[in-house]
Amino acid sequence: MPLRFINKFLHGQYSSSIVLIFATALAMVLANSSVAETYHSILQTHLGIKTDFLVLDLSVAHWVNDGLMVLFFLLVGLEIKREFMHGELGTLSKAAFPIICALGGVIAPALIFLFINKDHHENWQGWAIPTATDIAFALGLLALGGKNVPLSLKVFLTALAIIDDLIAIVIIALFYGEPLNIDAFFVAAGIMFALLALNVLRIKQLWPYLVMGFFLWISVLQSGLHPTIAGVLLAIMIPVDENKEKSPLHKLENALHPVSAFFIMPVFALVNAGLSFSGISMGDLWNRLPLGIMAGLFLGKQIGIVLAGKLAIRMNWAHLPNDVSQRQFYAVSVLAGIGFTMSLFIGSLAFKSGEVDNLVRLGVMGGSLISAIVGVLLLRWDGRKKIAQ
Repeated sequence: MPLRFINKFLHGQYSSSIVLIFATALAMVLANSSVAETYHSILQTHLGIKTDFLVLDLSVAHWVNDGLMVLFFLLVGLEIKREFMHGELGTLSKAAFPIICALGGVIAPALIFLFINKDHHENWQGWAIPTATDIAFALGLLALGGKNVPLSLKVFLTALAIIDDLIAIVIIALFYGEPLNIDAFFVAAGIMFALLALNVLRIKQLWPYLVMGFFLWISVLQSGLHPTIAGVLLAIMIPVDENKEKSPLHKLENALHPVSAFFIMPVFALVNAGLSFSGISMGDLWNRLPLGIMAGLFLGKQIGIVLAGKLAIRMNWAHLPNDVSQRQFYAVSVLAGIGFTMSLFIGSLAFKSGEVDNLVRLGVMGGSLISAIVGVLLLRWDGRKKIAQ
């Protein structure tokens, strides 16, 4: 009986979101309890690997953000490649609408953030924080819209979030790296050529790719590029086959999905979502940093996605997905403002001093919560209107 319940839970529609919410709540409890000092001390504890050829010395928080998150971005990269090869982004006609909407959903939040922080230059490096969408939370909450939510709406939100993640990867690579270490960079380039050779030789076993991927991560980490880029680069090199049972990409993606949903993302939330209420007042909500993040997520996302979508339709570049109403499209644009884990991750890259961590968390969690509540209410309202008709 317990095993049946666990299996049912793991395959449930909301399960990953429930676990993520629990991990977030636990992080906040720990950050505001008598063990808060111990909690933060553990996160800053350094763990290292030292050999004749390799020295790695990272804090627990960095092992999660620079290590575990590589596997998350590997999964994101696999999803992007699959969608472009055989999925909803496989043709220009299918990809055009979510691509245009995603671009609008990145540009508008960044502009709103920068406008609100125009007189606070020290905050400008946080411009990308409100541009992200948490695909797990957004899709989980989309299901709360009920039976009236068409499959095409879920497909659109998935494609939108995947493009959003791709843009986030480019932003991280271009704006949030360290000074380049040329030697390590060339080592990483050499490993990429070796991975390409495996593709040319039609090697379908996964283990050679994963072994090289480990060394790719180390070299990218040493190069000054953000190490999560290694996950995406490895994903690009994983072979794909139309036969899903034989496809290395599909096998790896299926293996990583539960690990990401029930381990990597909850651990990331446990490490990064510890918002301490100590010293926080209502006045902090009007601090330009969290205000810019909240406004970017809640207002910027919906404004950018809706305006970009309307422009695409008016110019005949793309069209609204089949069976999706204007109200549902707007509701999804609001749900896209749930930045949460991705926004927290970009925030950890943008502000490394730690002095504004709480303000970043306040902005991300506030904007994400408002977007979640309003987005779900809009979907439920749309469902009731359809029943009334």
